[in-house]
Amino acid sequence: MESKYLRKILGCIRRAAEDYDMISPGDRIAVGLSGGKDSLILCVALSYYRRFSPVPFELAAVNVDMGLKGTEKERAALEALMEELEIPFHVVKTDIAEVVFEVRKESNPCSLCSKMRRGALNTKCVELGYNKLALGHNADDLTETFFLSMVYEGRLNTFQPVSYMSRTGMTVIRPLIYVKEADIKGAMNKLRLTPLPNPCPANHNTEREHMKNILDGLQKEIPIAKDRIFSAITSPERYSLLPPKKSKQ
Repeated sequence: MESKYLRKILGCIRRAAEDYDMISPGDRIAVGLSGGKDSLILCVALSYYRRFSPVPFELAAVNVDMGLKGTEKERAALEALMEELEIPFHVVKTDIAEVVFEVRKESNPCSLCSKMRRGALNTKCVELGYNKLALGHNADDLTETFFLSMVYEGRLNTFQPVSYMSRTGMTVIRPLIYVKEADIKGAMNKLRLTPLPNPCPANHNTEREHMKNILDGLQKEIPIAKDRIFSAITSPERYSLLPPKKSKQ
């Protein structure tokens, strides 16, 4: 693989790691590898980044098998790529699909599925002795999460670059937080990597997908929109919201 196609992404990872103190000497980092474009690029980029990182760290990939049928070839392709990148590859077998779609029959399955997959990832990482879990959320995901929280929950909130999970002792990091989705797609094309198909029955029929389409429409109307929104979210010194209401005695 040619690292020149990853230079911009590697620069963003280096900046995120420095800005948020993501990686410490001796960290054992496991990437949550779904096989989608974000987690694939994250694995590839971190495999290069560890070569010149100012601090040494170990790297592995963990894939959650949700129990959906017909994914054996895809998982074998993931394993082959990780072997090429010299990244240890671990699979967690679960019955998440059965629980979500057959037992619970969730009409809005994404929240439960996400919690169960994250739980499986955390448990496996602890079992294997990894202290950090790297997820492939990018700059666009940060903005979408902010708007989802604001519209559906009435909160100004989004995920953090670094989150310590006190129950498991794991730290979640998001090294792609400065990387635009368009740059990830470009790198995938240049490196001739193909994201694995998502077999989930709810794929492309979620609130997040709807919000993505809304923001894409806004971007067409105002080409600087996403950059300005991202800058506003990541610049606390620019926050200027209402003060707390006066308490009633």
